[in-house]
Amino acid sequence: MRRIGFCLNPIAGMGGRVGLKGTDGRVKAARERGAEPRAPDRAREALTALRERTSEGTDLLTYGDPMGATEAREAGFDPVVVGEPGSSETTAEDTRAAIEEHVSGEVDLLLFVGGDGTAVDIAETLDAIGADVPILGVPAGVKVYSAVFAVSPAAAGRIAATFDGTEKREVSDLDEEAYRAGRVESELRGVVRVPVAEDLQSSKQLAGGTVETLAAGFASEVDPTTTYVFAPGGTVGDIEEALGIDGSALGVDVWRDGEVLALDAAESEILSQLGERNVVVVSPIGGQGFVFGRGNDQISPAVLRRSDVEIVASRRKLDDIGVLRVDTGDPAIDDDLRGWHRVRVGRFEHHLVQLV
Repeated sequence: MRRIGFCLNPIAGMGGRVGLKGTDGRVKAARERGAEPRAPDRAREALTALRERTSEGTDLLTYGDPMGATEAREAGFDPVVVGEPGSSETTAEDTRAAIEEHVSGEVDLLLFVGGDGTAVDIAETLDAIGADVPILGVPAGVKVYSAVFAVSPAAAGRIAATFDGTEKREVSDLDEEAYRAGRVESELRGVVRVPVAEDLQSSKQLAGGTVETLAAGFASEVDPTTTYVFAPGGTVGDIEEALGIDGSALGVDVWRDGEVLALDAAESEILSQLGERNVVVVSPIGGQGFVFGRGNDQISPAVLRRSDVEIVASRRKLDDIGVLRVDTGDPAIDDDLRGWHRVRVGRFEHHLVQLV
């Protein structure tokens, strides 16, 4: 009989689509901007996939609402509720308390929904109490760079139901204040055991290779009637620089015909500036291959429905990642994006790369 401890961070990812680049300490600001929770939906998706692949002998332990009990029942489980959060406004202390209860319940796996901050809380809790329980993340945060996450919620459910062995992987986190200021400052925060599986993401690699000719080629071909939505990242930043844009290095910028329409824009700002023809310019995350769903939630399914997508990357980055990935939270959009894409790698050169 497999025992799985489930923990949901209900506020994870709320800051993404409203342009906050994270939710740590920013929940009030996210709500004031109209942010809606996205983690509960991703929890249900993961738990449904888990339920479809587990026998009646699988026990699911969870914390009380809003940290997973309702989502577990909606997925078809009759969970064991091991404790209750201190209030409806959950904190990192509630996550730590839930993990301690799950460890006391002798679970075989800690399945959690959140981002890098949640992963750090769990890793530090396990270290503090001297526990060696494997963990697996359902990606739901704005920052999902650690190597403990599945590539999608459904993949997390499948892995939790079927894994046999484990391996050690890194938990890392970005400094959110530095991130909002345009600096990437990553720090290794722990090493934990994680199920061995193909559908796990790699840790983020920051190096991407030279892209000067790529940027120049893109800049020479811009259409003055097209609205360009520039995703975060160094490669896209080089394109903005070639166009004379003083962009936000880790935000989303909107530009048309020599005019910056929005800097470091939230989803609502992007939507308000879209025109008749729109192109989202994005580069995959090094080491992982994600083009959407990791650090650029402002480019939401609503934005993508109205836009074409142009993917740019250095040759070295493509050689390292092999395939592209997507996790927007909208299965229909993800399906539309899957397939073969022409990725610009130079002034004139393109490579065909599969998005899976």
